[in-house]
Amino acid sequence: MSSLVSLAMTIDASPATTEHQLDVLNPATEAVIGHAPDAGQPELDQAVASAQRAFPAWKATSHDERRRLLDQFAEKMVEHADELAKLFTLEHGRPLAMSKEEVLGAAYWIRGIGQLEIPVQVVEETGTRRVEVHRDPLGVVCALVPWNFPILLAAWKISHALITGNTMVLKPSPFTPLTTLRLGELSQGILPPGVLNIISGGDHLGPLMTSHPGFAKISFTGSTATGRRIMESAAKDLKRITLELGGNDAAIVLPDVDIDEVAMKLFMGAFFNSGQVCVACKRLYIHDSIYDSLRDKLHQLAQTLPIGDGMQPDVLFGPIQNQPQYRRVQQLREEALAAGLTLLEGAAVPETGYFMPLTLVDNPPDDSRVVTEEAFGPILPLLRFSDLDEVIERANSTEYGLAGAVWSKDIELAVSVAQRLDTGTVWINQNLESSPSVPLGGHKQSGIGVENGVAGLMEFTQPKSIFIPKSS
Repeated sequence: MSSLVSLAMTIDASPATTEHQLDVLNPATEAVIGHAPDAGQPELDQAVASAQRAFPAWKATSHDERRRLLDQFAEKMVEHADELAKLFTLEHGRPLAMSKEEVLGAAYWIRGIGQLEIPVQVVEETGTRRVEVHRDPLGVVCALVPWNFPILLAAWKISHALITGNTMVLKPSPFTPLTTLRLGELSQGILPPGVLNIISGGDHLGPLMTSHPGFAKISFTGSTATGRRIMESAAKDLKRITLELGGNDAAIVLPDVDIDEVAMKLFMGAFFNSGQVCVACKRLYIHDSIYDSLRDKLHQLAQTLPIGDGMQPDVLFGPIQNQPQYRRVQQLREEALAAGLTLLEGAAVPETGYFMPLTLVDNPPDDSRVVTEEAFGPILPLLRFSDLDEVIERANSTEYGLAGAVWSKDIELAVSVAQRLDTGTVWINQNLESSPSVPLGGHKQSGIGVENGVAGLMEFTQPKSIFIPKSS
């Protein structure tokens, strides 16, 4: 893929392009590696109209047939996994092997969600009647996908919406549109026309979509600030919404852990994908009795694990994905240095590209920006604690509530701590685990609604109660 990549949108199962194009950069080299269509109102209207036309027939299609077609789509992704992974790494920066893992994971998710089904619920059964609650699809879904996991999160939205009988118009981030556009091309000839439309565009396109009257629901993953604006837009015509937003996730390490056993797991829980994970550990609370030893072990890992261009072999960590995010994380680092905080930096990074050393911040004050804000990059504050009740209060002292973790050999104690954390997910002695069958959602400012599991499917439906009389 040395030549520039140029891909079309998918509208009504056919290629579609625009006069204006977006440049797509490789964040590891800052070079333009491709172009994507820059859609506006006309292309959006075409995509929505196509999805509206397709909705009645897709709604009437059986669950088994929808699942069969989604399985075919997933199989097509697996067949093209190597091609998709290379394109993913070029536009995203993540190391190639991990890019392929995301592609294969997305296919796995589409299959897994397709295995779920919302049962008809009988809520009343008497001698004179039976009352059943069915779930109907909503209509056309607007899906807005971020740049940090562009293929996996697209697959989440596609699978939920389509298996429940909705149709969709999906927009990838303008920073990572190419692999998603290629997915649209692969869907042509498998999914009926209009069921899945994929369009690309700059920052202007998102607000056009969220305000479009043709959508019945918005599914968005991204920042809390953007989520608030989407909620305001959706309120004008009462669109349904699912918002998976920011997090400032805390992990609590109790004093009985085996440092050598947990250090690498903790490190990857914070720095996988260069820290650009909504549910990554963003604040690591370490018991005072093991703080120094664990800090030094984590610093050693930061100094030895390879960071660089994801197309190179043996690289574990790539660049920050885009320049605006790079500048934001760099500002956090500079402010921490100016405040006199101690930064423990990892291995040297390439001079070209949006690279930053994997960085630990040694016990900063709780009110420092590097603690209170979600960095969404390779910088992790390490914080001492000695009292369990106090550290739970500190962990909960945030506007976010997406995920958290507890590390201890005492599972019963760890569960009791997990129950006191104000988050939608808590891991015990593990990180970043998920499953198509397990709901994921945030507390507080981390979102509204859930994805995955039967509860996630229900977000894309509306209840219909049917009163059925019995003969006397």
